[in-house]
Amino acid sequence: MARLIILFLITLSFLKADIYEENCVTCHKQLPVSIDKFFYRYLLKYSSEKAVKFALFEYLKEPSKETTVMPEAFILRFDIKKPTTLDDKQLKQALDIYWDRYKIFGKLK
Repeated sequence: MARLIILFLITLSFLKADIYEENCVTCHKQLPVSIDKFFYRYLLKYSSEKAVKFALFEYLKEPSKETTVMPEAFILRFDIKKPTTLDDKQLKQALDIYWDRYKIFGKLK
C-alpha cells in the first residue's frame, strides 16, 4: 500500500512538472535569454514570492508593454507574448514550479 501511494505521488509530481516544461520552457528555449533571467528580473522588481507570482500571473493572463519587466529593446525585437492558454489552476501550478526551481531564498550561504 505504501508503495502505491509513493508511486502515485511521484507520478503526480511529473504531471505537474509537465505543465511547466510543456507550456513555459518549450517557448522560452527559442529565445536568446534563458528563462531564469526573466525570473531574476521579476524578483528584482517585486521582491517577495507572493508579489512575483501575482505579477507573473497577471502579466501572463494579459501581457502588455506597461506590465512587462523586459527592456524596450527586447520588446522591440521579440514583441509582447500572447496571453497564456492555461487556465488559472494550471498557471498557478506552473508558477509554483517556476518559483521553486529558481528561487534564491534558502539557497544562499
